[in-house]
Amino acid sequence: MRSPVTGIVSLLGLLIVLIVAYMSLFTVQQTEQTIVLRFGEPVDVVTDPGLHFKAPWNSVINIDKRILDLENPSQEVIAFDRRRLVVDAFARYRIKNALRFYQSVGSIQAANLQLTTLLNAALRRVLGEVTFITVVRDEREKLMQRIREQLDREAEGYGIQVVDVRIRRADLPDQNSQAVYDRMKTERQREAAEFRAQGGQKAQEIRSKADREATVIIADANSQAEQTRGAGDAERNRLFAEAYSKDADFFAFYRSMSAYENGLKANDTRFLLRPDSNFFRYFGNPSGKAAAEAPKP
Repeated sequence: MRSPVTGIVSLLGLLIVLIVAYMSLFTVQQTEQTIVLRFGEPVDVVTDPGLHFKAPWNSVINIDKRILDLENPSQEVIAFDRRRLVVDAFARYRIKNALRFYQSVGSIQAANLQLTTLLNAALRRVLGEVTFITVVRDEREKLMQRIREQLDREAEGYGIQVVDVRIRRADLPDQNSQAVYDRMKTERQREAAEFRAQGGQKAQEIRSKADREATVIIADANSQAEQTRGAGDAERNRLFAEAYSKDADFFAFYRSMSAYENGLKANDTRFLLRPDSNFFRYFGNPSGKAAAEAPKP
């Protein structure tokens, strides 16, 4: 029969073995890298994910190896042309050397503080060498690349690799922005007034040219109309003369009949004539001749 003391000792031994095994195992995630510490001093860096072993008296610290964001508060920078700029930038970085990172800064919070200082210094150095227009419009991509390279060189001593630096916004301060906006507005209004004046002058030139051409066209048309009318009158007179030369009596009779038709219309002007006047000569004699001139039977 086994002694109860032996069973208790066995359970204690098994418990100690389990505790030692638990303290000797640690897991590394795919997004992490682990530093193994012996009494606070790093002895190993594990980057492969999975289950790993260590001495029971050693401890571990997990460090993120993903790309991390660094949000930098807006900073006021003076450009080369002495203009003040409010720059809002951010950076992305990863921990490349976990051991150096742990020995230099120790934590991500401390690293963010140190990188913020370095980023602000790089922004002032690079943007202080160029003009305001260069930052806002011309070479913004090249400037961000230069800032990233400088920040990456300085952050390498902390085991950090800077992946990207971006300038989210680079504007003038509010009071300067309002002044620039007012100046731009005045300039645009001046250009608009100039364009309107040029348009009015061009419109006046077009109207004057059109009026001149219309006057010339109307004058030509009137000239052609007068020529055509004169030719028509001449042709009419020629026809009348030709008709008169063929039969003078008939021509005189035709003209008298036309005069009766035009002169004796209803509701027209009234006039008094003697019945034996020359106007009514065809009323008294069909031949249109006076009684003294009538041929004797």
